[in-house]
Amino acid sequence: MSVTSQLRDIQKKSDSIICLGLDLDPKKMPAELGKTSKGMFDFATRIIEATKDIVCAYKPNIAFYESLGPEGLSLLDVILKRVPDDIPIILDAKRGDIGNTAAHYAQALFGRFRADWVTVNPYMGYDSIRPFLDFQDKGVFVLCLTSNPGSKDFQTLRVEGRPLYELVAEKVAYWNKDQNFGLVVGATAPEQLKLIRNIAGEMPLLIPGVGAQGGSLEKAALDGTSNFTRVGVINVSRSVLYASREADFADRAREELTKLNSAVAVLRKKDNDAPQAESQPGEQAQPAPPAEAQPVEQGQPEPEQPAEQAPPAESDSN
Repeated sequence: MSVTSQLRDIQKKSDSIICLGLDLDPKKMPAELGKTSKGMFDFATRIIEATKDIVCAYKPNIAFYESLGPEGLSLLDVILKRVPDDIPIILDAKRGDIGNTAAHYAQALFGRFRADWVTVNPYMGYDSIRPFLDFQDKGVFVLCLTSNPGSKDFQTLRVEGRPLYELVAEKVAYWNKDQNFGLVVGATAPEQLKLIRNIAGEMPLLIPGVGAQGGSLEKAALDGTSNFTRVGVINVSRSVLYASREADFADRAREELTKLNSAVAVLRKKDNDAPQAESQPGEQAQPAPPAEAQPVEQGQPEPEQPAEQAPPAESDSN
């Protein structure tokens, strides 16, 4: 079973497409718990215990633990051991470096911390991602169009008339021979999210930006999943994790997640009740990548593909 299929299965089991970020900020949690590593461990484990049946994944951002030094990495290790085995761990590390270094990153994230998925940066190309694929039962989410304002500095720049994020999506779709790639696409750019979903095909999308960053849950759920025909993982963090700074923080986190799941369930029901179109969004043919898009490790090059007609220009605003 591919790692994407496992993600699809847990979404069915939990009836949730919501991923909870475990980004521990001592300043935002109950004061008595934010003072020590033990307190932060208690906070995280109580959150996990309260939400483990209504999420499809947990996503700790490793920076929140690295900033605490060796003690923080030990804290991450013991927290991840409390996540049930059937719930995927997406370790948000955004790594990207040359092959030998990338191999050590992959070993640390997949081997040492036992993540099921990691986030990587595609800027250095295929050879910087290839070592992560040696872990054949793991998955890689590649940054495509992120939710931060600075994404426009590079990700929306036009290359031969097309935004760079489109080319990234096409290239990753081409690499996705073993169904172990996904794309990170922010909910704060709904029109681009829909376009990237169409390019991605069966690849899952990791969709941050709902909640504190202002992205639309409705747009993320519908367009990020092609009306619930594809795998989309909507990440929420602060709005759930820190719903309360009082003793009821775990119960309040569960309440917030329940509201999100209920809202998605309403959208799903509306979609199921609506008359079905002849074809679902996202099912059109994939654009053929140029011949040079092939990973360098592959064998004989395939015949060069004819040039594609560039799509209509889009707004670069986010």
